[in-house]
Amino acid sequence: MRNVRVEDIRFDQNGLIPCIVQNDDSGKVLMLGYMNRDAVDSTLRSELVTFYSRSRSKIWVKGETSGNLLQLRSLSMDCDSDALLARVVPQGPTCHTGAESCFDKPGEE
Repeated sequence: MRNVRVEDIRFDQNGLIPCIVQNDDSGKVLMLGYMNRDAVDSTLRSELVTFYSRSRSKIWVKGETSGNLLQLRSLSMDCDSDALLARVVPQGPTCHTGAESCFDKPGEE
């Protein structure tokens, strides 16, 4: 289920790694966020996707306010160990706009 060991991750110069979030059932890409070491640890421990907010400089559980949590099914690294893929079961819309995906725009299919 999880082939990620935090010690193997190649965090960038700011201590962050990008994480693509994908709906495990449909395969749809839902969002892109950034994680630091604490966010990765929290995600693996709680099985709720947790990110590092670059604007607020703190970690946060996606959906902690809205209730639209992202339940982790698997977390994997790319071949260079510098990007993550979280396959999830979303508990509602992922985007703060209310859209299923942050990549959904009105009028686009």
